[in-house]
Amino acid sequence: MAVAMVTTAVEQTPTIDEPVYVGTAVVYVQQHSLRYNPEHPPLGKLIIATGLVFAHPYLDRTFVGDQTALGQHVLYESGNDPWLLMLLARLPVIVLTLLFGLVVLAFAGDLVGPGRALVALALYAFSPDLITHGSLATLDVPEAGFLLTSVWLLWRARLRPFLYLPLAGLALGAAVATKMSALPAVPVLMLLAVLSVWHARRTDETGTRGKARLLALGVVGAAVMALVVVVVVWAAYFAVDPRLRWAPPADLPAAHGLRGLAVGWLPFPQPYLDGMRIQFGFEGGRWESFLFGRHYVGSLWYYLPAALLVKTPLGMLALWLAGAVTMVKVPRLRPAAPYVLVPTAVLLASAMTGSRNLGVRYALFVPMFLAVVAAGVVAVRRRWVHVVTAVLVLFVAVSSLSTYPYYLPYSNEAFGGPSKTHLRLHDSNVDWGQDLGRLADRLRERYQGQKVWLVYRGSGVPSYYGIDAADPLTVPASEVHGLLVVSDSSIAKSEGRSVTVAEGRLAALLDGSRPVDEVGRSITIFRRA
Repeated sequence: MAVAMVTTAVEQTPTIDEPVYVGTAVVYVQQHSLRYNPEHPPLGKLIIATGLVFAHPYLDRTFVGDQTALGQHVLYESGNDPWLLMLLARLPVIVLTLLFGLVVLAFAGDLVGPGRALVALALYAFSPDLITHGSLATLDVPEAGFLLTSVWLLWRARLRPFLYLPLAGLALGAAVATKMSALPAVPVLMLLAVLSVWHARRTDETGTRGKARLLALGVVGAAVMALVVVVVVWAAYFAVDPRLRWAPPADLPAAHGLRGLAVGWLPFPQPYLDGMRIQFGFEGGRWESFLFGRHYVGSLWYYLPAALLVKTPLGMLALWLAGAVTMVKVPRLRPAAPYVLVPTAVLLASAMTGSRNLGVRYALFVPMFLAVVAAGVVAVRRRWVHVVTAVLVLFVAVSSLSTYPYYLPYSNEAFGGPSKTHLRLHDSNVDWGQDLGRLADRLRERYQGQKVWLVYRGSGVPSYYGIDAADPLTVPASEVHGLLVVSDSSIAKSEGRSVTVAEGRLAALLDGSRPVDEVGRSITIFRRA
């Protein structure tokens, strides 16, 4: 897993979100300002900053612009080396992803024993989605990993609650201080804290009054955990700016109803609460999406389950299902079901209500938690079960290794493999702007001196990588001849019902072109006569 992630980190150019986080992290360290990227709390970007400090990136203190322009400025306009900056920004996330794999191993080991827990570790280490996003300077893997760590510590709190509940609060606070989408897990984990205390202190002789005291003790334990969460969130903001200077954006959306109550009552810093308002504003927007050949505006409630079905190895899907059934059926595993299955279900249900159908990265907790669940299969003491499990794990490994080093566009064999993913999904499932550097290499190697027209969807700057290309959407179609290079997400959005004029124009250009090459399974090169 380490080799796959480092290789990916070295070869891929910045994805769409990464420059924003990199630029914000540089501002955190050098200017101690919270003004950029307020829709996400600081902790994940502080983690990214631990790698960036070794590069000593230059940032013009007089720079004025939004967070997207900031990322472009830091990477491409300040004399910094974007290849080095991106690698150093990604390395802390890679290390954290590997450490979360040890949490998976330990959690599964607590349930089924250390030897059998290797099933969980194998599923984690070969997960294409975890390799993909664990090698990027983004926030999704850190959030999911901190949530898993908190749940594991809550499970251990069943034996030593006063030791593990504060630690679980630290991990949950880290998740909440990384992404706000972790908030729906907080009440669930508070209830699990009560359950852990109940189990730790329960005796057969406990009467009605004793049960009431025990319940009260559990509530106290959950309250301590909640207090730690609040402290961690405040500490993340103070780590950036001890004076907590903050000026709300001029266009800050208003929050009404239950959302307004949440913003008004949560005991978090004002920048966090205003960031929640920004997120609610995003949720009120209408986003373009693509699923199974359908280009649509809005959201589909079943998008995430469908995307997970496409992008998860078939053997992994089988072991997830078998593990969940085993955990519910086998008496000695049944106590763990509320700890791993309930948070997964609640978080997935919450993510499914979102308006942004942009990728499985919004559900990376699923392969983490269900890797632990899948280890329950080997708790069944039948030889054939162990043999089938070993075969399925091997199938997962082969499927994962076969996509190396192009993990981001992975899809399983039932949907045609990575080369066909762009026919089912787009955005961070396939084409997130990661192959601009590979495109530059391909053009130099095979198409030197030819006219290039480029429709690129990403945050990279083509000219920096030596790509001399024109925009085919700004000239009449009759003038577009030679190589037409198009990001696969743009192709997907242009097919069928085009939402914008540009998509309609691209569809017309593609009708008169023939595909001649592919780069990284995310960019297609056409030739247009």
